Amino acid sequence: MRRLGLSLYPEHSTLDEDKKYLDTASKLGYSRIFASLLELGDDKDKTINRFKETIAYANKLGFLTIVDMNPRLFKALAISYDDLSFFHELGAYGIRLDEGFSGMEEAKMTRNPYGLKIEINMSSGTHYLDNIISYHPDKNNLLGCHNFYPQRYTGLGEKFFIKWSNFFKKRNIHSAAFVSSHEATFGPWPVQDGLPTLEDDRDLPIETQVKHLLLTGVVDDVIIGNTYASDEELKKAATVFYATYPTLKVDLSSNITDLEKEVVLKSTHVYRGDASDYLLRSTMTRVKYRDGYFPAHDTQDIQRGDIIIVNEDYGQYKGETQIALRDIKNDGRRNIVGHLNSNEAFLLSYIEPWSSFKLVE
Repeated sequence: MRRLGLSLYPEHSTLDEDKKYLDTASKLGYSRIFASLLELGDDKDKTINRFKETIAYANKLGFLTIVDMNPRLFKALAISYDDLSFFHELGAYGIRLDEGFSGMEEAKMTRNPYGLKIEINMSSGTHYLDNIISYHPDKNNLLGCHNFYPQRYTGLGEKFFIKWSNFFKKRNIHSAAFVSSHEATFGPWPVQDGLPTLEDDRDLPIETQVKHLLLTGVVDDVIIGNTYASDEELKKAATVFYATYPTLKVDLSSNITDLEKEVVLKSTHVYRGDASDYLLRSTMTRVKYRDGYFPAHDTQDIQRGDIIIVNEDYGQYKGETQIALRDIKNDGRRNIVGHLNSNEAFLLSYIEPWSSFKLVE
């Protein structure tokens, strides 16, 4: 089951603020929490109690909380890898190991009596997972989660992200990655340039970041890394996460006709399977709108990302919706009715033949 999540940093917030945030997110379908316990602060007991209060409230709302830890904090809290009762008493669903042990410890941790999930770092770029698997863990209790990157220009590149996400996917390990809010004001550390997993997502609208992660097809859960995302951001992220079909934003031409606008925005488009290098073809619109009238207009040369409606001059093809994959000449039989939004044009590369999608303003 895929989950949409958010992050909380109780040592930097108040319980009332956390509750308000959780109430809003819960109604939108958010169901998992990343909570960083990497910094205990000056009063260890106070920090732990704050975590307990927040997690207890989250549990009532049906959230699953995974607490971020490392071996240094295991030592500071006198926690042994073969006794995870501390996390059970905390109310946590699982533990994320920001840094790992040798592999044997992680495997043993997955067999804890509380059913706690053990989530490991997917961004290390090593065969650490295979090492854990060699010690025969309970794979039902083993999860993966990428890092987030507060420092600009340090987030993961796409090629690396795909490679190591697939590494986990091929081993049937449930996975997660982070997107970043532009309204949130804090994370675990003072540095605040956003908290995405992918560097190229850092400045994109949050809903576009979510679409990007989902369209890669290599991670399951999406988590907002910084706190607090605005109500509008929470809603936008949830809308695209739970959408029946992927959506691409378009900027429509001022000359688009009412019928063309209906074709573009109200259709569920299907990328025709016998794919061309030049055009993504959504051919069923010409069947549905075969009796429509599509006079020629805006027939200038075509650029990649242009939204096209084939016009009356192309006979039986009129009413077909197309998206340009390359710059091409226009012989006057294709109306340019819009263009993929500049933030989302790159997502066109992720739409595969025979997949369905929608276009939204």
